[in-house]
Amino acid sequence: MQKTTLSSAHFADTKPHYELLDGLRGVAALLVLLYHIFEGFAFARTTNGEGDGLITTLNHGHIAVDFFFMLSGFVISYAYDDRWDRMSLGNFFKRRLIRLHPMVVMGAVIGVAAFLFEGCRQWNGTTTPTGWVMMAALLTMFMVPALPGAPHEVRGNGEMFPLNGPTWSLWFEYIGNILYALFIRRLPTKALAVLAVTLGAVHAWFFVGDISGYDMVGVGWTIDSVNFWGGLVRMMFPFTVGMLLSRTFKPSKVKGAFWLCSTLLVAVFSVPYIAPTGKASINSLYEFACIALLFPVIVWVGACGGCSDNVTGRINKFLGDISYPLYIVHYPIMYIFYKWLIEKHFYTHGETWGISLTVIIASILLAYACLKLYDEPVRRYLTKRFLKR
Repeated sequence: MQKTTLSSAHFADTKPHYELLDGLRGVAALLVLLYHIFEGFAFARTTNGEGDGLITTLNHGHIAVDFFFMLSGFVISYAYDDRWDRMSLGNFFKRRLIRLHPMVVMGAVIGVAAFLFEGCRQWNGTTTPTGWVMMAALLTMFMVPALPGAPHEVRGNGEMFPLNGPTWSLWFEYIGNILYALFIRRLPTKALAVLAVTLGAVHAWFFVGDISGYDMVGVGWTIDSVNFWGGLVRMMFPFTVGMLLSRTFKPSKVKGAFWLCSTLLVAVFSVPYIAPTGKASINSLYEFACIALLFPVIVWVGACGGCSDNVTGRINKFLGDISYPLYIVHYPIMYIFYKWLIEKHFYTHGETWGISLTVIIASILLAYACLKLYDEPVRRYLTKRFLKR
């Protein structure tokens, strides 16, 4: 399965932030949710030996994670680049952990509940001992990835975090945050530009050259060598481009930016799969072009746009608030949905639209409940306990 996910780097407490970028992060999170619905049909067909694994709707939805990495670089650079004379490394890491980690823990808890509900059965039908399920949960909470085939790789699909697959991108996000704090933030803007271009060249070589053999950019979700190095390049390129955009950004007025950027995201993800015509991966070339050219434009326009009316402002706030919780809690529900699709031999939206709609609504409601009843209260407590002295 292709794993997509999103990183949720929020702005520092004392700075105003770009509300429209919050909204776009939420739009992309909703598109990821829809993408995973259609991923389920392809996965069920493949598992039952009744077709290939081609996702026919929102085929490029997995590159939403690259959009999130770029947003993360933009907002972290904006929030922290000018604060290092007043902030220690320890304080920075505390802030990032308080922002991101409570929902990592919640995602692991929900992942355990979903797997127990499924009877602790792997995709091949064998049962995983409960002790290894608990070990997988504990390691997920501490962001320790599972090697393929290890006893705590409980679903048997090779996932780095088998109870909640999309946690893989948070693992790379943490690496990006560490590299930013120790090294990248110190680079002058010209040196940062050189780094971004260099990483872009490596990115193009790796993915357009199809080093992974995936014929797409969707690597990083498992911990073999190709996915580790591919995932690292996949994170670092858009992350540094986002930082560069933040440092060079000059605001201007763009009317209707939220709706324009949202439409562009839908269009980018909806382009059908492009079959290879030779040694190079044309599909990956398209996705590289989206990451290198279109996503920076979307982020730039989004940062230029304002919320012209109260309705747009409320939409942006709601979408921004639920974006990270939606990402981190929706996939355990997808596991149950996928197993149901496999058992029923359902492979199209027309056969399952009622259940699909229920999955979407349930994911959004669960995300909102986790946000209000758990994430916000826990972050307030941790902020008061460890940051505000």
